[in-house]
Amino acid sequence: MNASSYLLVLGTAQLGFNYGIANAGKTEQPTQTTANAIVQEAWENGIREFDTAQGYGKSEQALGEALSKLGVSAEALVISKFDPALDHLDRNVLSNAVGESLSRLGVPSLYGMMLHKEKMLSAWDNGLSKIFHTFVVSGKIKHIGISVYSPEKAIQALNTDGIDMVQLPTNILDRRFETAGVFQLAEEKKKKIYIRSVFLQGLILMDIGEIPEKMSFVKPVIEKLESISNELKLSRKKLALDYIKSEMPDAKVVFGADTPLHVKENVACWEGELLPSSVDRVKKIFDCVDEKILNPTLWPD
Repeated sequence: MNASSYLLVLGTAQLGFNYGIANAGKTEQPTQTTANAIVQEAWENGIREFDTAQGYGKSEQALGEALSKLGVSAEALVISKFDPALDHLDRNVLSNAVGESLSRLGVPSLYGMMLHKEKMLSAWDNGLSKIFHTFVVSGKIKHIGISVYSPEKAIQALNTDGIDMVQLPTNILDRRFETAGVFQLAEEKKKKIYIRSVFLQGLILMDIGEIPEKMSFVKPVIEKLESISNELKLSRKKLALDYIKSEMPDAKVVFGADTPLHVKENVACWEGELLPSSVDRVKKIFDCVDEKILNPTLWPD
């Protein structure tokens, strides 16, 4: 096991509902047996952090059962997120929500609890920070974080006292946060960045023929990526993970998996030899990609 695997975080949205464009149209949910195997594969490969959310269907429950079956509930580091529909200024509502998450997950405390929407930052100075502080003091949560979509909100969160982890989207095509200086600011503030969407909800890995017609505008970029992949004799998954590993070496990387094999493949790509030449090539070609491609909220329904 490579020591760098501690930077990997298993995202468990897939355990609760169909997540990502690559799963569009699929109706089968992973069974609990599959969830157990996915979590076990991650644990055996040195992954100790798990990302979930109250809004991810049955993700918390499935993860909790898997950790319990593996006998590692007390050791696992779980990060969850509040349901954005909750009243975030009602202490009792949030306290009950934390208790329910702890119960579903079966863990003694949450390694991190995040705000699920960046707009929740507006409530921080209106009482939300004090509510979070009580959870930290009580030992229910250890770290406070937020999931953001824009570089502007990432910078605001990093400059907010009391928030010490920020989750954001970055990948081989998306350089917005890097260009805005977000990663440099996090290093200066000694705060932790969690990168999600490293495969852009699976789009980066999709076969051209599987891309829906309504998403045809992304095909030229994916075709170019596939061309580079073939030229360098490296998988697109390897190219994507190498880019993150090279350019954001201190960030944690959240990845999802539908099967134990997906976990094994991701870990193998991550721990494989880093080829700087491939990273340089990708940086030159994908230096400015249209936000319509980068932001799933802008994709057609």
